[in-house]
Amino acid sequence: MTNSSTTPVAKPDLSPLVSPTSSRSVTQTVNGSHKFVIQGYSLAKGVGVGKHIASDNFTVGGYQWAVYFYPDGKNPEDNSAYVSVFIALASEGADVRALFELTLVDQSGKGKHKVHSHFDRSLEGGPYTLKYRGSMWGYKRFFRRAMLESSDYLKGDCLQINCTVGVVVSAIDCPRFHTIQVPQSDIGSHFGKLLENMDGSDVTFNVAGEKFHAHKLVLAARSPVFRSKFFDEAEEDTREVVITDLEPKVFKALLHFIYRDTLSEDVESVGSSSSSVSSISETLTMKLLAVADRYGLERLKMMCESHLCKDISVNTVSKMLTLANDYRAIELRAVCLRFAAENLAAVMRSDGFKYLRENHPALQSEILKTVAGCDQDCSSGGTKSRSVWAQLSDGGDTSGRRVRQRT
Repeated sequence: MTNSSTTPVAKPDLSPLVSPTSSRSVTQTVNGSHKFVIQGYSLAKGVGVGKHIASDNFTVGGYQWAVYFYPDGKNPEDNSAYVSVFIALASEGADVRALFELTLVDQSGKGKHKVHSHFDRSLEGGPYTLKYRGSMWGYKRFFRRAMLESSDYLKGDCLQINCTVGVVVSAIDCPRFHTIQVPQSDIGSHFGKLLENMDGSDVTFNVAGEKFHAHKLVLAARSPVFRSKFFDEAEEDTREVVITDLEPKVFKALLHFIYRDTLSEDVESVGSSSSSVSSISETLTMKLLAVADRYGLERLKMMCESHLCKDISVNTVSKMLTLANDYRAIELRAVCLRFAAENLAAVMRSDGFKYLRENHPALQSEILKTVAGCDQDCSSGGTKSRSVWAQLSDGGDTSGRRVRQRT
């Protein structure tokens, strides 16, 4: 009788499998463009080799950039035979990798633009790397000056240079298999309906004969002034509040913000419709700024300041500065001071500056202090504008827009 033995068969591992994971690195460019118009080319000539006119700073990929135009060229060896054009990194940054494109626009309408581009072609060394603030990419011999002055690129003593910057960014893209889109907050619309329907209102405002129904809790939650009036002061009948020094439309805009956290359409549409000095204080936006200061609504103040900032000009900046100072609009005040300092010669010739000198000499002194700060920035080099005091000798620009020459 034969004995036989069997070897036990190993059972397969039945533990659950772990799903494989994956990721991928995505490198791409964040692109942005800027149009730089050089008006008065013939007057810019003779500024000197190595000296340039700079565009305003523009932002692409989280960095600031500027276009530098050298009317007499950048290279002393060329004896001003060429104009030079460069794109400069105008903000702090190290090893910023980017692609660039410079286009000198053909103004005849024939479309024969002069283009220097990194885009849509293979670069052996990869994107250009700018090591630090002030680093530049461009061409010392961008165009022979004699040819430029007889070409269709120059029209009406004006040149146009289009610039495109593509900042290289890399990120890890991890797949998300299940996503749920969360809608934008609609709490403002709900509170807005509460205001419109007057449900549960417990206070009435009589504003110049026009009545508005509201809710004490909502007002108190938004404004420290209303909170003090309704809950902190000694008991009094606050079911109706009479306001005699506000226009109904201003109070209506105030309630709109308190309930909806947005500016009303009336405020949005004010824009630059009032450019004269005397009418600035009469705009709904400026009146709402005063009310925001009165009721301690800092966010509303900032929103009004942002809108008013867009209307600053040589003719309005003095009056705007006065009102910003009166209503403690810190950001608007700072912008007005900076604008006045950078356009000093033109501002000094305006009617508003005369008003400022006669009625608010302290603010005039603040402008001069800001001028001193601008000059200090200029003397330190970098990307700041040239000395604002130099504007007094060259006459400035009464339009409030300026060509900033940098050395």
